[in-house]
Amino acid sequence: MTNNKSVFIGLGANLPSEIYGAPIKTLEASLKVLIKCGVQIVGQSRWYSTLSFPDPNQPRYLNGVVSVKTNLTPIELLNLLNTIEKQFGRVRTVKNAPRIIDLDLLAFGNTIRTDDPPLLPHPRLAKRIFVLRPLIDIEPFWKHPLLGLSAKELIKNLPSTDGIRLFNETDE
Repeated sequence: MTNNKSVFIGLGANLPSEIYGAPIKTLEASLKVLIKCGVQIVGQSRWYSTLSFPDPNQPRYLNGVVSVKTNLTPIELLNLLNTIEKQFGRVRTVKNAPRIIDLDLLAFGNTIRTDDPPLLPHPRLAKRIFVLRPLIDIEPFWKHPLLGLSAKELIKNLPSTDGIRLFNETDE
């Protein structure tokens, strides 16, 4: 099954890893692993530094989005993302805890799945500036399959867009 558009993966990290060091190095290494696993990256956003949510006192996150082409099904892609997270040292503890790496399947074409994992589009995609802003970088006219709104329109509906800025190497 080849999916030819709008397959998006969100990437994030706010803790260094023992293997790769700074979050930027970890996230870039995870992209190389995706490619080695046969996932073709067709678009990549810039990296954004964002306040940690829901606790802004935690270290800032580095976030980005990639668009991909893959022959994997949504569940196979989600399983691959979870496997990569484990390989990179992610240990799931408390919800919203700081993390070495976070890979989220955001959207898979116009697929809508509301009952079984992976839930598509990602249930919190429309409320996350750290996903929407990078998404605009690579596909500015993408529309949310359930809501019918573009990423730009969804951002306008957010209560605040404070705390997001382009990542600069001096942020490390």
